[in-house]
Amino acid sequence: MGHTICIIPGDGIGPEVATAARRVIDASGVSIDWVELPAGAGAVEKFGEVLPDDTVRAIEAHRVALKGPVTTPIGGGFTSVNVGLRKRLNLYAAVRPVRSLPGVKTRYEDVDLVVVRENTEGLYSGLENEITAGVVQSLKIATRTACERIARYAFNYCHERGRKRVTVFHKANILKKSDGLFLTCAREVRDAMANGVEYEELIIDNGCMQLVRDPTRFDVVLMENLYGDIVSDLCAGLVGGLGVVPGANIGDGCAVFEAVHGSAPDIAGQNLANPLALIMSGVMMLNHLGETGAATRIRDAYDAVLAEGNPAELTRDIGGTGGTSTFADALIKRLG
Repeated sequence: MGHTICIIPGDGIGPEVATAARRVIDASGVSIDWVELPAGAGAVEKFGEVLPDDTVRAIEAHRVALKGPVTTPIGGGFTSVNVGLRKRLNLYAAVRPVRSLPGVKTRYEDVDLVVVRENTEGLYSGLENEITAGVVQSLKIATRTACERIARYAFNYCHERGRKRVTVFHKANILKKSDGLFLTCAREVRDAMANGVEYEELIIDNGCMQLVRDPTRFDVVLMENLYGDIVSDLCAGLVGGLGVVPGANIGDGCAVFEAVHGSAPDIAGQNLANPLALIMSGVMMLNHLGETGAATRIRDAYDAVLAEGNPAELTRDIGGTGGTSTFADALIKRLG
């Protein structure tokens, strides 16, 4: 059965890594009709808005999208495409699998954990105002609906994937209302649906220390929005950085799979960018679509390329002398 999938190439290196990911996914044998959509800095220049309504409507219609990196200005300029998509499509679960990869040497081995992040509220609600000159406040929003929903997602994820433990990171010792509600909901969901899944709670500062001491003790780590944003990048650093981890934003109606690294405009158009993160996100997407055979073949292909470590096939960030297209060619060769 074929699939219609939206693809947002993004900015900077986005079009290059998106092309590489499409080539690899197409080579896996899955029948896909790709619908290319604008978003990001390029969309502003062409359409006058960072996230055109037509882009959102297309994802709503086709329900699945693969997104390259997009530029988000710091301290001004247009708003985040990522935040806009999450809000407008109600993509409430950000899922970031993090595992050690063959051939990618770091200080840690045998890391295999998943960060599950509430994706729609908290400080990321963006409710800020200036009370008086020089005094600004930001509001952290927590609702029972969102807290229960993300806890259910985390426990369901464990059941479906054979994971053994949910660890909640929180700061309920200080933020007794908002993080307290998050903990209360997690405990209620645990009582209702744990079914053998272990459960623990860690204050987030202690949790971060435990992560860098021994990340292998963690399985599924559940947290609210801002904590999840920070901790998921920390976890990526345990296995080699944002260039070697995938990401997904899941809702009840739609799912957007994305590379979580930046748009790297300084190397755009030079065939230097590593497409692995977006290819890995494509593997997550194929599993989501039920194309598990193709997903496994692609995963086996990039594991093999990384393990063999042929410099001519690898990009520079992972010790090679090749480029974006060279890496994709190596995977396609193995898929053949």
